[in-house]
Amino acid sequence: MNWDDLRYFLALSRLGTVSGAGKELGVKHTTVARRIQAFEQSIGSRLFDRLPNGYAMTHAGKRLLEHALVMEEQAKEVDRKIFGLEAQLKGSLKLTAAHDVLTQLVIPQIGLFKRAYPQINIELSSSSQLADLAAREADIALRFTPNPPDYLIGRNVLPLGIGLYASEKYLEQNPKVDHLILWSMQDLQSDWVRQHFPTATVSMITNDVTTMIASACNHMGVVRVPCYIADRNPSLRRLRLEIAPSTWGVWVLSHVDTRETAKIKACREFLIDIIEQQRSLITGQESTYYSQN
Repeated sequence: MNWDDLRYFLALSRLGTVSGAGKELGVKHTTVARRIQAFEQSIGSRLFDRLPNGYAMTHAGKRLLEHALVMEEQAKEVDRKIFGLEAQLKGSLKLTAAHDVLTQLVIPQIGLFKRAYPQINIELSSSSQLADLAAREADIALRFTPNPPDYLIGRNVLPLGIGLYASEKYLEQNPKVDHLILWSMQDLQSDWVRQHFPTATVSMITNDVTTMIASACNHMGVVRVPCYIADRNPSLRRLRLEIAPSTWGVWVLSHVDTRETAKIKACREFLIDIIEQQRSLITGQESTYYSQN
């Protein structure tokens, strides 16, 4: 059985349309349809029912899917192991991290790495999701997390400092804080809200840290955010209020099969070093606190 045929089969089984599968595979939708039809003819079984709104797997397709997934994982493992044998400090290397992590902590330092390893071409991927390192969507992930997946190895470099912040203008105009900027409505049940602001109203809800910071800078209320972002904003002040420390750490992660690849080791060590150099910022030791005159 041709592995390339199974790639088309798996893409269509996951996306449900030839257009979606084509985008994932980087081919035209007509190519997907033609390859699936030829594959079905070669094995003598119909794998998909053609429906008005897409493709649905038949019973034969579902049975094949189980075996195709096993073969896919084996192919990924071979690819990772071959890649892991590479010992040269050159070629492409994919690094994924959240947008604010890249812009605040990595990019200001990345020139040092480029000068030390000019033949390594770093591809930066900005994402709040943990990229699939098993599928080589990225080689290294820099993530804030309490516990990374078991299939990844790495180091918890530092604890993540968290604080309560607001603009100085807001605090001067609101001696009794009564507006909150929340990550989600569930934050209303958080200990810090119930302890310090039980009667405050919600002025903004968002799931993006950059938007939370912008809202605080525009005097919309108090926000709970990582110190390394807020402490670099001159218009924000940290409140002298005790809150439970974050259980999250700053992790530098890679896949177990590629841990000995020279360029990944070099980048991993570089990231650990620049994170440790920014310890005071990340852990919240550089905060400017609000003081009432």
